[in-house]
Amino acid sequence: MRSDFDKRAERLPLKVVDSVRTASANKVQGRFQAIASVFAEYDSARRQAAATKEYVLDNLADLLVELEASCLKNGVQVHWAEDAEQANRLILGIVSRAAPSALVVKGKSMATEEIGLNERLIQEGHQVVETDLGEFVVQLDDDVPSHIVTPIIHKDRTDVKRTFESHGLSPRSDEPEELAAVARARLREEFRRADVGISGVNFAVASSGRLVIVENEGNNRLSTTAPRVHIAVMGLEKVLPCDTDLALFLRLLAASSTGQRLTVYTHLVCGPRRPDEPDGPEEVHLVLLDNGRSKILNGALREILKCLRCGACLNVCPVYRQASGHTYRHTYSGPLGAVLAPGLDGVHSHGALAFASTLCGACQEVCPVDIPIPELLLKIRAEVGATPAAPWPVWAWFAQRSARWRMALKALPMVEPLARPWTEHREWPEPSGVDFRRWWDQRP
Repeated sequence: MRSDFDKRAERLPLKVVDSVRTASANKVQGRFQAIASVFAEYDSARRQAAATKEYVLDNLADLLVELEASCLKNGVQVHWAEDAEQANRLILGIVSRAAPSALVVKGKSMATEEIGLNERLIQEGHQVVETDLGEFVVQLDDDVPSHIVTPIIHKDRTDVKRTFESHGLSPRSDEPEELAAVARARLREEFRRADVGISGVNFAVASSGRLVIVENEGNNRLSTTAPRVHIAVMGLEKVLPCDTDLALFLRLLAASSTGQRLTVYTHLVCGPRRPDEPDGPEEVHLVLLDNGRSKILNGALREILKCLRCGACLNVCPVYRQASGHTYRHTYSGPLGAVLAPGLDGVHSHGALAFASTLCGACQEVCPVDIPIPELLLKIRAEVGATPAAPWPVWAWFAQRSARWRMALKALPMVEPLARPWTEHREWPEPSGVDFRRWWDQRP
């Protein structure tokens, strides 16, 4: 379903910039500090969260039925979508009923990225505006997110200023406060005019029917309350049994994703506006998205469905830090994407991602629900088969004789044009330092 993503990613040469590595390192440090300040016994909290998510997976069908009943009781209209096409049709129908050419404002949602919702709505004549600051920049650039929490981790503030200028927004400087103010002024008018607001869901509570959305900017609040219609799109695995579970999971998510004790805004959506309430949507719709999750639940990669989408595994991964998100060519990147993409779309499509890992185990170490990502990667590798073919016999022939090896090193720059399409999304390695043989001959 992500063919549009693939087409756009092909036009995006890999930009491995310092901002990706620096931002990732800062996030890891921020996570460490937040966990130390929030949890007296982090390992215990982590085990408790993992056990709760295991219970959810064991009882997912019953919990979803309970969630549906609770939502209906709250006045939320519930829709079940087997795949991306069905989800898009359902959402398109709701939007078209709201207005023939609707203005849709969107909060950040990886589920809608997964199903290609924006493109489908635009094709049918609706206007879609991303309201998360990072997603807003991505949309203006006709780009795709490079991180599940920080969409423009691959850009710096001068890039953002240049983007705004090219769209007539004209910030006075590249200071983050100024850039945010420019975006805020532009988006406020969109919120006022919007017919429909679309959001993701971080957690949905089965016992109460509460839809929980966390954020730091306030755009989700406006997206879900200012328009007449609110549509929430949620992967099946996001359900939690009861409200008391939120005390743990909200702190774990905030600490692991953004290094905070708690996010700035935590929204509990309990249904449409009541007769005695002055504002809020007249309709609230919940779209429960399968799109391959049932298949994962019943397979060897089941534990990846515990994921909170905190992004901690991306931040710590040496491969992601070097490559950034676009090279994964899927909505989900990093260690999470290397498991979830083959799980959703099949190993025939994305199984090679499992080989883009050092298996260092850092991803499991930082995971707030202790997902054994390295084990899952090995399972995918076993299903795919042998490591992707490499010209080892050719390498061995050159390596057997020093004269051949010296000849190969001299010829290496001429090989680069032959390495495409490998180099379309990777940097060609440049030699650095002193030639070893020269150093050896000149040593004291």
